[in-house]
Amino acid sequence: MIFIDACFGRATSHTPVWFMRQAGRYLSEYRATRARAKDFLGLCKNPELACEVTLQPIDILDVDAAILFSDILVIPLEMGLGLGFYEGEGPRFAQTVRSESDLSHLQPQAFTRTNYVYETLAKTRAKLPQDKALIGFCGAPWTLATYMIEGESSKQFAHSKHMLYANPSTLKKLLAILCEELKNYLSMQASAGANALMIFDSWAGALAPAAYLEFGWQPICEIADFLRAKHPEIPLIVFPKGVGAFLEMLTGNFAVLGIDWGIPMAKARKLVGERFVLQGNLEPATLYDANAMEQGAHEILRAMNGQPFIFNLGHGMLPDLPRENAQKLVEIVHKGLA
Repeated sequence: MIFIDACFGRATSHTPVWFMRQAGRYLSEYRATRARAKDFLGLCKNPELACEVTLQPIDILDVDAAILFSDILVIPLEMGLGLGFYEGEGPRFAQTVRSESDLSHLQPQAFTRTNYVYETLAKTRAKLPQDKALIGFCGAPWTLATYMIEGESSKQFAHSKHMLYANPSTLKKLLAILCEELKNYLSMQASAGANALMIFDSWAGALAPAAYLEFGWQPICEIADFLRAKHPEIPLIVFPKGVGAFLEMLTGNFAVLGIDWGIPMAKARKLVGERFVLQGNLEPATLYDANAMEQGAHEILRAMNGQPFIFNLGHGMLPDLPRENAQKLVEIVHKGLA
């Protein structure tokens, strides 16, 4: 698979490309499938429909990898925190974790109650063309912890940061619990058919560098060490959003580092390109305009010319992007520089 070859730094005939949130509302096919599922969580928990959605970008865009259709919050959901997704508001938990006593209410071995995820992966891998890779994923411990502590999406992360600075031992216990869950969760995804695995740390940029390295990055490295030992044939991608200011401080036992659009790819290559294969990082909004999109894509391709690389966006696809521009972008990347 060209995608897996690129992850491991091998030479490829063209630059592989896929997009975060490539299965989403900008596709009419996705909207139709989601309507059949009634709601978002219902879609995540229906392996047949989740498989259908996972495959749609392969058929429509001809990207080089499919990514499991699921959500990072299924692990805390299965730990016993009631979860709902509300239109215009996003996810919200019925219970929160804000004290050490709250930790005792978390139900252990949540990864054993996510069989719908493993079934989706198995079904998708069976239907996916052999030259296309399948990516499994999870949320990073710090990002999951923020949702569990805040109870919902946050801009200030007040409760999470209060715990980090005023009661760090409780936060570390929560992160350790999540680490163990995620090690097993990703390992079972690999066994179910995932060819690559990815850790999304969506709220990495919420912390100052020293705090992030201790409370965010260290748990990721622990998971990476576990997976590298148990599944050396499965490349791991780590995407810590918002850490461009201290990118050079990141080290770890994984294959690919995802770069967000906040730092130029040429600079990222200079800082860490010898340490990891890089993935990224076109600003998603450039897809609103074909010329801006093409200019941005060529700039990234020039910056990474001659080095193994995976093209992606610097964050997820926006729900109202023109699908024809996404299709054109794949063609541009596959064609490469003239």
